[in-house]
Parts: sequence; structure tokens; C-alpha cells
Amino acid sequence: RCGRALAMRVAGAADPLVSVEDTIKGKLPQRKIVQTAAAGYSSYGNQIGLATGQVDEIYHDGYKAKRMEIGAVVAAVPAENVRREVPAPGDVVILLGGRTGRDGCGGATGSSKSHKLDSLEKCGAEVQKGNAPEERKLQRLFRNPEASRLIKRCNDFGAGGVSVAIGELADGLHIDLNKVPKKYEGLDGTELAISESQERMAVVVEEKDAKRFSEIAKEENLEATIVATVQAEPRLVMTWNGKNIVDIKRDFLNSNGAEKHINITISKAEDFTKSVNGDFEEKIKNLAEDLNVCSKRGLSERFDSTIGSNTVLMPFGGKYQMTPTQAMAAKIPMLTKETKTCSVMAWGYNPFITEKSPYHGAYLAVMESVAKLVATGAPLDDCYLTFQEYFEKPGTNPKRWGKPLAALLGAFEAQMDLGFGAIGGKDSMSGSFEDIDVPPTLVSFAVTVGNTDDIISPEFKKAGSTIRLVRAKMNEKGLPDSKEFLEISKKIYALIKDKKIISAYTPVIGGIAEGLMKMTMGNRVGCQINNISEKELFDYSYTAFVLETTDDCDFGELIGKTVSEYSITFENKKVDMQKIEKLYEDKLEPVFSCNIEQKSDEPKTISYKAETRVSPKIKVVKPKVLIPVFPGTNCEYDTAKQIERAGAEAEIFVINNLTAQGVSDSVEAFAKKIKESQIIFVPGGFSGGDEPDGSGKFITAFFRNPQIKESVNELLKNRDGLMAGICNGFQALIKLGLVPFGEIIDADENCPTLTYNKIGRHQSRIVRTRVASNKSPWLAETNVGDVYKVAISHGEGRFICNDDLMKKLIENGQIATQYVDIDNNPTNDIRFNPNGSDMAVEGITSPDGRIIGKMGHSERIGDNLYKNVCGEYNINMFSSAVKYFK
Repeated sequence: RCGRALAMRVAGAADPLVSVEDTIKGKLPQRKIVQTAAAGYSSYGNQIGLATGQVDEIYHDGYKAKRMEIGAVVAAVPAENVRREVPAPGDVVILLGGRTGRDGCGGATGSSKSHKLDSLEKCGAEVQKGNAPEERKLQRLFRNPEASRLIKRCNDFGAGGVSVAIGELADGLHIDLNKVPKKYEGLDGTELAISESQERMAVVVEEKDAKRFSEIAKEENLEATIVATVQAEPRLVMTWNGKNIVDIKRDFLNSNGAEKHINITISKAEDFTKSVNGDFEEKIKNLAEDLNVCSKRGLSERFDSTIGSNTVLMPFGGKYQMTPTQAMAAKIPMLTKETKTCSVMAWGYNPFITEKSPYHGAYLAVMESVAKLVATGAPLDDCYLTFQEYFEKPGTNPKRWGKPLAALLGAFEAQMDLGFGAIGGKDSMSGSFEDIDVPPTLVSFAVTVGNTDDIISPEFKKAGSTIRLVRAKMNEKGLPDSKEFLEISKKIYALIKDKKIISAYTPVIGGIAEGLMKMTMGNRVGCQINNISEKELFDYSYTAFVLETTDDCDFGELIGKTVSEYSITFENKKVDMQKIEKLYEDKLEPVFSCNIEQKSDEPKTISYKAETRVSPKIKVVKPKVLIPVFPGTNCEYDTAKQIERAGAEAEIFVINNLTAQGVSDSVEAFAKKIKESQIIFVPGGFSGGDEPDGSGKFITAFFRNPQIKESVNELLKNRDGLMAGICNGFQALIKLGLVPFGEIIDADENCPTLTYNKIGRHQSRIVRTRVASNKSPWLAETNVGDVYKVAISHGEGRFICNDDLMKKLIENGQIATQYVDIDNNPTNDIRFNPNGSDMAVEGITSPDGRIIGKMGHSERIGDNLYKNVCGEYNINMFSSAVKYFK
């Protein structure tokens, strides 16, 4: 029972710092486009619980024509849960999930055509409306082995809607469009057939299994409707209002239409050598401020990178979380067991090479993506590729057609030289706006499987290491020798396994100099470089590796050493990295903020050492923990895993709100289950969706039901039970009054609350928290002053409280944890206090400590997670809760 592991997002845009006044007529400003696109993807991905392990954006003037938005997701599923069978006559097709609306009509053709001045006004209706909580339900259903084993074949709803998603499932189909669930009335047959409304799946099951499948779907709060049957005759038939509106032979559908022919001319490759001007310090400064080199941290931290508790490498590593990783690594997502098997994925592409020679650019894109896997400590024994291509509208111009052909030839040759197969992929030939074209784009994604013990990250680890450079020789075509590259890759992997290479970076668009600059930042460990020319430092460096090695490693050219001083020295030319770091971080600050200034006084350190704690009258060997799942909840699996590991019994209970009766039944069943449980744990997510001030709305309404309220009070006051809420769960507890008051009350203006982060966006990173009070049974295994690393991911986590109540909470030991800086001091610095909470509060408790609420995801822990941000992550709150009952 596995699921999605990690997602990667790569975008393409023009300079987002260009002023509104200089924006092309008929286009939105690039700043608006990049910000809105990031907000849309991150909001959706964060809600469905998909960890995004790497986010990047390529900047090139050509993407003014049409923005690029691509990516890839790594997933896994046990083979025994997969059926691959040909549907048989009599089987039924079930439409599962969201209802159909007009959104997305024409979406496939709309996304695949070049845009013009009037596109902004005419194309808006082609975009689908997302419903992330519904998508999360679908994920949960497909992780259920019983459900997945009933499915003979399935399709998600994308381009073409019902006509494609269902039309592709079998050769003979009869689709009754009147049975398709609708968002609203008034849709005609064509709209029902082609709408690309999202969050829907079409599954084929045997007729005898349809009832059971629908029952399982209902348990996951999903609608399931039979809309089609499989027929023996190979025809696609759609009926609406009793009439056939589609009746087509399958042979015709499979014919691909009329043959098309075009003449193609491949242009001669142009010189793509990079020229860099200025002295050494000027070159480093210019590199730090280059849009394709500078920090994208303000962009990346909008995306939840730790949901699922499988992330091996954080997007940024080191003590200061400044060095970007070059690949994403995540464990295969297991619901109960631990594993050291992880997927590793990386991408490669340089638009400034590919625009001069699509052939060379595509070949090098493949090599770059694979080299990044090597530098991360992954073997290439089982490596696969997938390509995503994006080109200008070719029309009938032979030279325009020559660009994608040259790129595909380059990519294919790289595949043959390396011996790696390519699977799947996407393409678009619509990257034109009036007379502007996107650069020829072929992005290579490489993926393989590794061991978490072997995964390394690029930040320099310590002063005194040797720095070595390894590179493959170039052949007569101006490309890296693939045979030598594969030999180098095996050697590097062996040395990483032997712990002789402790960090590695493969130079990309900014060359070796970019690699050195970024490797210094994570731990602020500098370097001295020699035995290499300045031109080699800053030029493109194809299929090379910069390695931080131990003294007993002699592989490659010795080019320097790491030093404790935070600087880069080259031939007696020293550059202060503190200054460079500010340039690097501030370049995109106006677009993607990450370093807002704090003007208020620093908060004080809170310390409350408990002499005694509450204890239950009745002991329980294995306490039962009830985990409610509301629409939008996405941390239930992570929470249940830690509960079971601590020795308790976890029960996940899905709240059904499809109908009034469903809500009523859920209330009754949940109230009964509270009476059978010792602990209620409200996990994180986005209750009510990612709407303004939406966090916790549905949860609080549910818990205020008299029947539920009575059961909760009985648990806490009569049976000495425990309760906890993390992130969205904390938001619900505080709005209910359970923290800090210990019971469900009607909140007023004097109550504390959680509101929007001061930075004005979602924050996802690792922070440091200090135990301020160990009064709570949940913190019984901690000492006041202990510091723990914890993953955070929230948009509304800022704790605010009036001075009088804050004083009472401090005096009563109800401030459980505070955000602290590198020196373990509570702070308002946004890098450490990610939401700007008053008094740097991260977690609080009820008066007796039985109820705890905290923003940090203490459930997102495990072996070999977050390897590039070292520290103690396990605050032992789950084991403490179990011991409380013993």
C-alpha cells in the first residue's frame, strides 16, 4: 500500500522584475504570471498532500511568448494491487469523484494553440476549476488494496473529458451522458462529453463488483456513478436525452486521421560558448544576481516539501538551509513499514545552449539530468528518462520543424549512448505569441532508485576537506564522451558509498563557479581554489563534478580545499561570501519574498519546569487513538504511522459530508468512537480548502455539535483522556478554545488565535523549536531547554495573544515550545520564526497539559529523512502519550 512520493516543478518565464509599464500589450506582467502560477500549483499540491521536492524557474526572454509549466511526479504501488486486464462485454464504467461543469470545455485545444492579443479575454473559460480536497479523497481510495484490486482499467480526466477518459477504456462502449453527475443544470450533451472538469476518475469494474466498489468509495466520502457499459461491438456510442449523439467505429478512432507530411530542414548549429566579463569579484557578483543562478528559496518554500514523511533531502540544505539540492530524493511511501529504498529524480536543460543548437542542447540536457543523480549518490543501474518538449508554432516552415527534430535526435542519441530508456513525456508546439517564440525546449527528467544511506547533498560539510574536479573528455561533436562518463559515474558512486566523497555538485548554467558559490552557503564553509583557469571556472562545464572529498580520496583533479572563513579565494583574489549571499538572496526578493525585516523587540526565553504532571486514574496498555479525517485533511497517514510505532492503536475515521444524512451518521459514529478511545488526534491539512481564513472551519463546526462536544468533555474531564492537534488541527483546537482553556467555548476578541503568516504566504522549511515547558504529558520525555528540529508547512500559523493572557499562559506553563535561532534564542527573525508568532510561540497546551496544539509537524519523522538539515527531530510526543496511560 504505497502512493505518491515526490513531485518536481520546473517553470519557464521572462524576467519577472520588468516593470508593468514595459509589459507587452495583451499580456499580463511577468511578475503577476510567475506569482499566480506559483500560488496555484503550491496551493493545490499542498492541499492534496503531495510533497514537492524541487522547484525551479528558468528565465529567458522567449518565455514572454508563452509561459512554460512542466514537472514530474514519482510514485509507487505494490504489484499485487494492480490489475491490467482487457475490459469484457458487460463490465461497467464508474465515474468517480467530482461532478462535471462547463469549466475546461476546449481546454485541450486551448492549451495547444499559439496565443494572440485577444487570448486574455477569450481563453479564461478553457481553464478547469480545481478541487484539491476531492483529489485527496481519490488518492486515499486508490491506496486501499481492496478498491484497487477491483479495478480492471482506469483513466483520469484530462484532455477531452468523458469522450477521452471513458472513450479510451475499451473498444466497445455505450456512454449514457444523462447519468454523468453535474455541478449544475443546463449542460448539453456536447458539454458533458468534452468538459475537462478535474478530480474525476473513470474505472472499469466487473458488474458484480460495482456495488462493493461504490460502498468503498462512499467510505472515502466520494460519489461513484455507473455511466457506461462495455459492449462487444467495437463502437463508441454516447446517448443524451434518449438520442445517439456520438456513434463511431473504433477502427476509425484508431486511424489517427489523414496522413500528414512536411518538409524539414535542420539548421547548422551556432556557437554557444559563454562569455563572462569583469574581474573575479565582479564575475562572482554578476553570477549571484543572474536570474538563472540566484536564490529561488522564496519560490520553493511556498511548496510543502515534507508531507508524507518521506523526504530524504530538503530543497535547501546545511545549517543555514541555503544550498539548493540538485535532485530530489524520497523514500518509497509505505504506510506502516520503514524502508531505505528511495527514488531520486533530477532535471536538465539550458535554454541558452538549446537556442543555438537544439541537437547539442537536448543531448546535454540528458547528460545533465543523469549527472545530477550521480552527484546525489544514486546508482545508474536502473535509470529511466522522460522528456517534456516545448517549441514555437511551426506552421509549414521547414526550419521551424527542424528545431524539434534536431532536439529529438540529440536526446535519442544520448539515450543510445547511455543505454537508458525513455518513458512517457509531454510535448507542445504552441509556444508563440504574435511574433515572439519560446526558446527550443527539451527538458530531460532522469529517475532512478537508490539507498537512503548513500544519498548525499551538495553543501560543503566541514573545513579542511579537499576539493576535486572530475570531468569527461569531449568528443569530436563537442559532446561529453558517454563511455568515460559512465565509468566516472560508477567510480563516484563507489566513493560515496565508502564515505570518501561527502558532498558533490555537477556544474550547470553558471559553471564551476556557481557550484562552488552554492556549496559554501549551506554551512558557511568557504573554499580556496587553484590549479584551474578563471575561464574554466565560469564557462559552461559539461558533465563535470565538483567533489568535497576526504584526505584519502585521490580521484580527479585537486583544485582546492575548504576553509572555515566564509569566502571564496582564487589565486589570491578573495571574495567575501556574506556580501555575495545578500546579492544572491535579494535578487528575486521583490517577486518571491523570503527575508522580510522584523522591527519588534526579540521575545524573551520562557522556562517552566514541571514538578508534577497529571496522570490517568485508569491505566491502559495499548491506548486507542482516534484520528478524524475531514475534507482537506492530509496528514492522517503520517500521524497514524507514528502512533502505531509508539505502541498505540490508531484508527482513521473519515467524516462523510456528501449529504445531510452522511453528516448525521458521521456525528453519531464519531461520538461513539470517542467513548471507545483514550486519545483524539486532529492531524494537519486544509479543512474547508485553501480559502481565506478557511483553516479549521469545518472541523470546529463538527466538534461543536452537541453530541460530539459532550463526548469530548467526557473524555477529557471524566476519563483523563488526551487530545492533540498539529497545524490545521492546532488551528481547530484554538478556535474551539480547547487550547488554551481546556474546553470547547465560544471564542471572543479576548481569545488567542492563529492568523496569516507575516510573510504573507505559505512557509515550508525546517525550523528549530525549544521546549519552554514540559508540563504536558505529551512532553514528558523532554527537558526544558531541549531543542528539536521540526518540519513546518502552513500559511496561517502566526500565534497572536493579548498581553494579559500571554502572561497567564507563561505563568501557568502553557507555552509549550518556542521558535529559536541558531543560538537557541527565541526570535522574530522570519528564517527561524516562520510566521511571526507573538513571543515566538510554536505550541501551547490546556491548563492541565492534557491537550496540546502545535504548528510544527512532529509526526513527520523517520530514519534518514532531511539528511541535509541535521538535528534531533523526534520530540517523543507520541511515546510520551502512550507512557502516560501506563
